[in-house]
Amino acid sequence: MIVGLLREIKPSENRVALLPVGVETLIAHGHRVVVETNAGVGSGFDDEMYKEAGAEIISSAKEVYEISDMIMKVKEPLPQEYGLIREGQILFTYFHFAASEELTNAMIKSNCIAITYETVEQENGHLPLLTPMSEVAGRMAAQEGAKYLEKTYGGYGVLLGGVPGVEPATVVVLGGGVVGTNAAKMAAGLGAKVYILDISLERLRYLNDVMPKNVISMMSNSHNVRELLKTADLVVGSVLIPGAKAPKMITKDMLKLMKKGAVIVDVAIDQGGSVATSHPTTHQDPIFEVDGVIHYCVANMPGAVPRTSTIALTNATLPYAVEIADKGYKTAILENEEIKKGANVVLGKITYAGVAEAFNMELTPVEDILS
Repeated sequence: MIVGLLREIKPSENRVALLPVGVETLIAHGHRVVVETNAGVGSGFDDEMYKEAGAEIISSAKEVYEISDMIMKVKEPLPQEYGLIREGQILFTYFHFAASEELTNAMIKSNCIAITYETVEQENGHLPLLTPMSEVAGRMAAQEGAKYLEKTYGGYGVLLGGVPGVEPATVVVLGGGVVGTNAAKMAAGLGAKVYILDISLERLRYLNDVMPKNVISMMSNSHNVRELLKTADLVVGSVLIPGAKAPKMITKDMLKLMKKGAVIVDVAIDQGGSVATSHPTTHQDPIFEVDGVIHYCVANMPGAVPRTSTIALTNATLPYAVEIADKGYKTAILENEEIKKGANVVLGKITYAGVAEAFNMELTPVEDILS
């Protein structure tokens, strides 16, 4: 199989989907790897490193699309790429389809095979390709929130951990999954008073056992959310329903309960956001204000720390990429339940329930298409 590696074109996206060592691995399995020039530079991997690993360097994305059987990316294709995608071509990347009907329709029209990192799921419910970036985004949420609480950026002007004689900031984390857990750990480590909310009592019991004493676990319900918003300095939105739109935990009316200069970091923005007033932003223009509340809604947070993010991500994605390349997409999807759950749009049909439900479209079982 010919595997193509692209340079990311989403604003401030410096990650890359394959390390030079990953190129070596695919070549050792008998595959050919073509790499768009400067694909890895943002993460510290130059063309010469890919050449030494055995890759062929290609001058343009158009050429990579033209010759590749499988395209590896980090972020979803942008509109200028839609016309380059061929029928039957495999795209292996983050898509977050439920957040974009335009992207979904474009991939349906292309008749490609869209295998999404974010819905590859293990038998125990673990999301192995989403977890590394959720860990990065969760940890970043605390540090970005701390930064935008500074008066310089329009924030309330409080230090997350306070100082002796001055109480610390109050941080509210909505969702006790991977993002929320990492955000709470970082905020707690800086000395903040942290509340973490989840709908699962089992998860709350676990968090209560493992978190430091300045983290308070609470059941997630509208009453508790409303009460906590009144005192919150920083709110982290981290609720995830795999492959589906994120639920709106904070309505526009709820913003009126918050302090002027409080900060919301909506990590769930990739899946539509957990705050009604959120919309995607970029690293160049990361924040906006609604009713005096600062919103940070960057849709590719880990792109700001590409070296860490790239290594963490490719450690997880490479084994799946090798299996898809070795077996071909049909056999890989039908034989591996984890990869099957990653198949969201296949040959013009939606094959993942969360995406079909998001846009009230028809769901087709992937077995019906490939058998």
